[in-house]
Amino acid sequence: MKTPFSVSLSRIINEFSLESLVMPEKPENIYISSVEVNRPGLQFSGYYEYYDSDRMQIIGKSEDSYLELFSAEQYSEKIDTFFATHPCAVILSRDLAASDTMMEAAKKYAVPLVRTSDSTSSFVSSLISFLNVQLAPRITRHGVLVEVYGEGLLILGESGVGKSETAIELVKRGHRLIADDAVELRRVSSKSLVGSAPENIRHFIELRGIGIINARRIFGMGAVKLTSKIDLIINLEQWDSNKVYDRMGLDNETTEILDISIPSVTIPVKPGRNLAVITEVAAMNNRQKKMGYNAANELLKKLGMLEDTVEPDNDGAGWDIYN
Repeated sequence: MKTPFSVSLSRIINEFSLESLVMPEKPENIYISSVEVNRPGLQFSGYYEYYDSDRMQIIGKSEDSYLELFSAEQYSEKIDTFFATHPCAVILSRDLAASDTMMEAAKKYAVPLVRTSDSTSSFVSSLISFLNVQLAPRITRHGVLVEVYGEGLLILGESGVGKSETAIELVKRGHRLIADDAVELRRVSSKSLVGSAPENIRHFIELRGIGIINARRIFGMGAVKLTSKIDLIINLEQWDSNKVYDRMGLDNETTEILDISIPSVTIPVKPGRNLAVITEVAAMNNRQKKMGYNAANELLKKLGMLEDTVEPDNDGAGWDIYN
């Protein structure tokens, strides 16, 4: 699967400590744009249907031992045919030796050739995970991302509603900041979103009346984190007396981002409400729901009214329960 994003070969080399054998140009100028990888056993046998040269090619023990079955002339022909397709990069696993024929073909067709000491399966798994994150579809949202009790909370709301102030209070209470103001969201799988901060504003928070602060410098390394999975979206909005807010929590609201539905709650903001404490409770309650417990359902069972209609009352004193 191709994406509109790319990652430089130098980042991959540094991430996995790869040994460079043939590098036709600076690896910083070579870009990988496919999250898929390929083991070219079928290609060495002569089958090039559905072959994609944009994928990184991994040569492991199986492919290497297969090539040893052929004569020197046949081996040279297969290697030349393969490198003539101009794969974006070829990686030898298990510290396999690169033959002179392979080195010459890589130089002839200007194909990067690198090597790793990892086993083939282990390396392929790690590489795919890395590419899934680096090349994932992404968008940027105005908000704050914090980790509270292990739950990744994306706090959204209009400018000035109190997102950054809530984040600071949460950090003071021992939780961790991932991003403030701009949150980069990546779809790393069909069910998961991961958020991070753009590198140039990482760990910085803007507080009106104070200015820009560096959360890592003030609160220490334990107060920040680079990335977090998005487990819950919290929408902060100014309290509207004409709006009926959820009082029971029976409805499971969701917000869709990059075609993934994330559980969400809406918290009205007004003077006197401790948003940090409410956010902590929202995080713990969301974890309980994921584990199969719903406090509203338990209360209705205790009242013997699980099948009844429950609505918020109009006088603010409690619940109106109708049989």
